[in-house]
Amino acid sequence: MGIDTLAMTWSNRNAARGAAAAVLSLLLCGFYPGARGQSAPMPEAKQLAKEAAENEVNLIVYDRTYLRYRVHTRDAKGDQVRDVVETKDGTVARVVMRDERPLTADEDAAEHERLQEMLNSPDAFHRHIDKDRTGKKLAVDLLKLLPDAMIFSYTPGQPQRGDKPAGGAPELVVDFKPNPQWNPPSMASEALTGLEGRAWIDARTHYLTRLEARLFQGVNFGYGIFAHLYPGGTFVLEQVPVDEGRWIVEHFVEHVTVRELMVRTVKENTDLVASEFSVIPGMPYQDAIRMLLSTPLPGSPGGK
Repeated sequence: MGIDTLAMTWSNRNAARGAAAAVLSLLLCGFYPGARGQSAPMPEAKQLAKEAAENEVNLIVYDRTYLRYRVHTRDAKGDQVRDVVETKDGTVARVVMRDERPLTADEDAAEHERLQEMLNSPDAFHRHIDKDRTGKKLAVDLLKLLPDAMIFSYTPGQPQRGDKPAGGAPELVVDFKPNPQWNPPSMASEALTGLEGRAWIDARTHYLTRLEARLFQGVNFGYGIFAHLYPGGTFVLEQVPVDEGRWIVEHFVEHVTVRELMVRTVKENTDLVASEFSVIPGMPYQDAIRMLLSTPLPGSPGGK
């Protein structure tokens, strides 16, 4: 995600994604005071939120477990499946299916050329991961604002029986909405003023299992000059544990409409499903690219 200038990055739909991701990140750390079996007065909850936010800043770049998995994405670009490998240097991926079929020879050759360029040119790889770094920075910046920007409240009937990760494990549920007394200090943080929702948290580990958020009111970026997010946008996110202390997004659905630079209106509809998680050794990105290139395509001899 992301586009050419910082102003455009602030103004487009990625700000809303970053806001939702930041809310998610705070909850991942176990912000919810009820998880400890007690209600906390607001000052204590706010302090706990600050501590959780500080912890999550460190977790955004997780360097203790590396994964390989498949990501199936349906969006405006079509239907694609990617083979994804996390590395010490950043994440690399290869498209292996398109429109529910294996790549053609020409499509696969283009993927090989793209990955080979990153393998041969460090500059090409760094251009590739710059988008990821931009998104992470946005999430960190918004995350630090959340304790003041949002009001968190307990949903009645705690705990609830959930169906994620498995076995009907108890889940704690918390609602969040904007703090009307808070003023966003940046253009990107304006997205927080229009976002509200609910999160389900595993009672044992305090990790998020599900997040539902919606834009309940329109949001202007730069008084609407840079962009406008229309009300009614929705986000759904589900997480699963894949290793001790490591959770990852298994399902993400986004429906949002944005007007960019007062000219173009874009409807963003994304459905992402991740699967086939496996823990792998940490490796340089060059080795990960070679691993991807040496893996047979689905439907070919040796592929799956």
